[in-house]
Amino acid sequence: MTAASEHAGTGTLGKAIDVLEAVAASPEPLRFTDLLKLVDQPRGTLHRQISNLIEEGLLSVRRDNSYELGLTLLKLASRAWSGNQFRAIAEPHLKRLHELTGETVHLGVLRGVEVIYLDKVESRQAVRMYSQIGNASPVYCTGVGKAALSALPDAELEKRLTAIVFKRHTETTLPDLAALRGEIAEIRATGLAFDRQEHEVGIHCVAAPIHSRDRDFVAGVSATAPAYRISMEQLTAWGPLVRETAAAIMEDMAARLGPKA
Repeated sequence: MTAASEHAGTGTLGKAIDVLEAVAASPEPLRFTDLLKLVDQPRGTLHRQISNLIEEGLLSVRRDNSYELGLTLLKLASRAWSGNQFRAIAEPHLKRLHELTGETVHLGVLRGVEVIYLDKVESRQAVRMYSQIGNASPVYCTGVGKAALSALPDAELEKRLTAIVFKRHTETTLPDLAALRGEIAEIRATGLAFDRQEHEVGIHCVAAPIHSRDRDFVAGVSATAPAYRISMEQLTAWGPLVRETAAAIMEDMAARLGPKA
């Protein structure tokens, strides 16, 4: 199932989101006939959706008649990012972790079976990560994703786990649900999650979970580095720093976001 098809049948707004998600997710520019194959909408309905999205500035048309996300979406995303309270609370703690490690620090929040990156402090080194704020990655092969999963209540965790479709990204990607369950148990015991080059070859990280008091909101923070430069031993040594960062963020959440934090 594609990301777009998950919204099928949810009305006009859902159909519009289908189109936007298809355009955003595609590595190549999409034309009308491409979108017609990707989204479950009649030709006339799709044409109206695209016309409305272009009129509102949510889509724009390239010279070759393919589509790209419009400037209005970028403005909305920018406002959402700058006004996000959780990101603002976490920011000084991310910078401190970055200062202590010198490597890339990520902040991500759990959404379904993906983790969305809300913030990133880039490494001081010449070789840097290609991750971007706003990008989504699978939970089962990323440190932040696995850390966030570990913070879920058991019933909610099982719902998310059964929705995961496993895809092997590298030789070390966890292959199945049993392997992921075993790793989540370990993360709950140690407070640390690792990405052992499971999403990208040559990139690994150590992460820790962040959650609200009622665990209705879960996220994660990580220190990420190239495997050729930073060993697993060094990542493990950074574990307490990452845990302390997560704890400091949660403490500030509790103080500034009120009873639900």
